Amino acid sequence: MLFPQLAALVLSLSLLPLSHTAETVLGVYMFHRHGDRTPKSTPPANLTALGYSQVYTSGQYYRKRYIAANAALKINGINTDIVKQSQIAVSAPSDVVLQNSAQAFLQGLYPPVGSALGTQTLRNGTNVTAPLNGYQLIPVALVTSGSGSEDNGWLQDASNCAIAETSSNNYFSSAEYQATLAATNDFYKSIAPVVNRTFTDSRISYKNAYIIYDLLHVAEIHNATIQSADLLTPETLFQLQTRADQHEWALAYNASDNMRAIGGMTLAAEVVDFLNETITSQGKNKINVQFGAYASFLSFFGLAGLPAVNPDFYGVTDYASAMTFELFTNGPAAPFPAASDLQVRFLFHNGTTNATNEPVAYPLFGQSNLAIPWNDFVTGMSKFSVGTTEQWCTACGNTTGICAPFPQTPSSGSDGSARSKQGSGMTNAVAGVIGAFVTLAVILGIQALILLLGGLKVVNKRMLAHPVMQRESVELGKM
Repeated sequence: MLFPQLAALVLSLSLLPLSHTAETVLGVYMFHRHGDRTPKSTPPANLTALGYSQVYTSGQYYRKRYIAANAALKINGINTDIVKQSQIAVSAPSDVVLQNSAQAFLQGLYPPVGSALGTQTLRNGTNVTAPLNGYQLIPVALVTSGSGSEDNGWLQDASNCAIAETSSNNYFSSAEYQATLAATNDFYKSIAPVVNRTFTDSRISYKNAYIIYDLLHVAEIHNATIQSADLLTPETLFQLQTRADQHEWALAYNASDNMRAIGGMTLAAEVVDFLNETITSQGKNKINVQFGAYASFLSFFGLAGLPAVNPDFYGVTDYASAMTFELFTNGPAAPFPAASDLQVRFLFHNGTTNATNEPVAYPLFGQSNLAIPWNDFVTGMSKFSVGTTEQWCTACGNTTGICAPFPQTPSSGSDGSARSKQGSGMTNAVAGVIGAFVTLAVILGIQALILLLGGLKVVNKRMLAHPVMQRESVELGKM
C-alpha cells in the first residue's frame, strides 16, 4: 500500500456520509457480480437460492437509491413504477449464473406492479390481465466482453484476447509465482484430506489456489458436513482466501504488463460510452447495469489505482458486489447541463448491498477528490480504456474473426498504453502478424501472376473440408 497515512486519511474521508443536497443524478453505470453459486470445480455452476436472494436484495436497494418516488438520489426523469425500456440497458454474458443474477436484480429494481399494467379487452369481449401480478419483463442483452462463463477455471480464458492470455500465463513463470508455489506446498498438502474427492494430489497446490478456495468457500456456506472439517481452522480458511486473492490478482493485473487487464480496459470504455450517451441524448439514457465476474473488477481496480486507497481492493470481490459510476450535476437539470457542469463519482460495495451495508465512494486515478469533473474523468479512463473493435484487435494481436478487417498497427487504446511493449513499441505478436501478412502478400502476388500467364482460373472451395483452427487456452482454463 502506497503512502499509508495519506491513503488512510482519504479512505476515512470517503467513509463519511455524502451530502447530496443540491445534486441531481443524470445517469448511472453499474457493474455487478453474480450471487452465490455452486462451485466451479463441479460444473455446471448454478445460481443458488441464496444467490438469487442476494442480487434481488441489491436490486431493491438500488431501487430505493435511484428509482423509487422517494429515492435518496433519484435519477432525473426516470420512470418510478412501470419501467420505460428506453431508459435502461442491462447486459450479461451468455452464462446461466450471470443471466439469472441479472434477472433477479431486475425483479428488485422494478418489481411487479399488480393491475397497474391495466387489463386488455379483446374483440371477443375476453378480459386479459398481466400474469404474475404484473411482473415486468426487462430484456437482458448478451455481451461477449468483460467476463465469461462461471464454469471456466480462470475467466481470462473466455476473453479471446491472445496477448492478454499470454500475459496472464506469464505469471506462472514469474519468480513470485515459483516462490509462492514452493512456500505453500506443505500448506496445500495439509488440506488434501478435505478436497481429495474433487482434486488429485497433483492439483492440490497454489497453482489451483482459487478453485480450491472456491470449493471450500461454497462448502462452508452450504454443506452440513465437510470431510476432515477439523483441518479447516480459521487460520487455514484465512490462508486459503489470502492465497486465492494473491493468485487471481496476479492473473488479472500487472503494473508492468497491463494487457492482462483487458477486462478492465473494455469495461472502462463501456462506462464512458454509456455516460456519454446520457449526455448526448440529453438524459434519455439513464441507467446501464452489466453483470460480470470478479476478474473484471480486479482488472479495473488495478488500472484505476484503487489498491493505493484501500488494500482490500487486492481481493476477489464477494458475491453480489457492485461498483457504480454516478453522473451528476450540482446545478439545475433543465436545460441539460453542459459537460463542464457535470461530475462523476465512483462507489463500491463488497457483497450484497442493503440499507445497512451501503456503497462507499472512493477516489479514482490517485486523486483525492471523490467527485471528478466529467472531462477529467474521461481523460483518466482514456489512459487505459479499449473501446473500439479495432483498438481491441490491435491490443490483443488478434487477426481472425471480427479482427480480420483490421490491419495490425503499433498502437492500441487511446494513448498506446494498452499493449505489451517491446523496444520499438510493437508487440512481438503484432510484429509476427505483420510479417506473416507481408509474406502472404508476396506469395499471393506470385500466384496471381502464374494464374494470369497460365490462363488458369480460381475455383471456389468453400464447400470443401477445412482444418479447424484451435486456440491454446490459458493454463488454468485447462483444469
